[in-house]
Amino acid sequence: MKTILIIDDEVNVGLLLSKFLRRNGFDVDTATNGSSGMECLKNKDYNLVLCDFRLEDTDGREMLKNIKALYLKTGVIIITGYSDIKMAVELIKMGAYDYITKPLYPDEILNTINKAIETQYALQEMAANDYSTDKPQKESKKQILSGEFVVGTSRASKELLKQIELVAPTNYSVIILGESGTGKESVAKSIHLNSLRANQPFIAMDCGSLTKELAASEFFGHEKGSFTGAFATKIGHFEMANGGTLFLDEVGNLSYEIQAALLRTVQERKVKRIGSTKEIDLDVRIIIATNESLQDGIAKGRFREDLYHRFNEFSIQMPPLRDRGNDIMMLAEYFLKIANRELDRNVTSFSPEVVECFMNYRWPGNIRELKNVVRRATLLTEGTEVGMKTLPLEISNFKVTAYESHGNSSHSNGPPFQDQPEAKEAPKHDLKNAALGAEHDTILKVLREVNFNKTKAAEILNIDRKTLYNKMKAINLK
Repeated sequence: MKTILIIDDEVNVGLLLSKFLRRNGFDVDTATNGSSGMECLKNKDYNLVLCDFRLEDTDGREMLKNIKALYLKTGVIIITGYSDIKMAVELIKMGAYDYITKPLYPDEILNTINKAIETQYALQEMAANDYSTDKPQKESKKQILSGEFVVGTSRASKELLKQIELVAPTNYSVIILGESGTGKESVAKSIHLNSLRANQPFIAMDCGSLTKELAASEFFGHEKGSFTGAFATKIGHFEMANGGTLFLDEVGNLSYEIQAALLRTVQERKVKRIGSTKEIDLDVRIIIATNESLQDGIAKGRFREDLYHRFNEFSIQMPPLRDRGNDIMMLAEYFLKIANRELDRNVTSFSPEVVECFMNYRWPGNIRELKNVVRRATLLTEGTEVGMKTLPLEISNFKVTAYESHGNSSHSNGPPFQDQPEAKEAPKHDLKNAALGAEHDTILKVLREVNFNKTKAAEILNIDRKTLYNKMKAINLK
């Protein structure tokens, strides 16, 4: 039987909702505050948690963070009496399946619950089945699959897998380097899940969004009344991750002062909440991620060299999606299955044109961009096959431009746009055509660099957008 936990401090809401769900075949428990809710989660496995955003001892944001850190297989839906799109987006980014506003409508909430549980089952099924064609995998190994990282068959993926398997059983601190959207957090989760700390918390922290004032409280926590606005005791991320893994994303954005406090905590393996005199012993593995060079930050005086060496016991370079070959379609099919579950669709495949387009496109947003493109295409597809008309313009236009600039030739051996200049027919030996050829190459090179964003290209070329259009027209570049 599917199990659900309702956490709501309005007793009548919890009672009515639990009765309704039991009539529809669910095993339901209720809690009236965050503490009792977390106690229920310790004692029983739940498929789904329905949590009110405003509780007497905490809020939905903190509950979501704690549940996703400790109970990876449990889905979360946040319920609130306030409709706030910005908050909804934030909660979904943090891992909530959905966000529902009161009053609750039976058919709506039942439909959302069923889809949420089906999505959780799909993710667990894929993890259990080892979503890889590179067989056989070692039976004793846990599946290295987390969120957006799927074991692939490309050389880059195999090398990445070797590095994860090598470092996961150790207690080494790890730096994960790579472009935005390549799945750095997913690899960090995979390292955690394949370590001896797998049953302990995995706490992720986005350092890029922290202000200088909030960073200390988020890292180390604070006691009630320790400063203006400290209305309750807060547990910091280090303490939350104790025994497990703390993942720090975009750590290079932290202020120099916070870096000093962070270094002291990492060295001494102790943490003290703001306003407290009690030190808490720490046993935390630290994994950090960055899309910028920390060594450049050291050279410019923005990042502490001693902290860098504390973190840099092992480093992993994430391959960009464009270098992962056939993994692109493996990931696309993976995201298609998830989107079908979420949207209640039955889209089964991609058209040959879409496959060719996906394989040739440069994917500047990497795996995150691919996931969003597939999700959007699944929503727009009317039949069972994803077609070109469902793709965003920047991708479909890329294909058109590639075809026109290459004479409609096929590119089965790799992406149509390489760094080296393409072979062209011998130009006519006159200055006008030589100048047009050079202009063509320059414009095309800049357009590729900015993913065919014409406004950015015009700025780089130091001309206005209208002039760029006229020049593209003159050299027959559509």
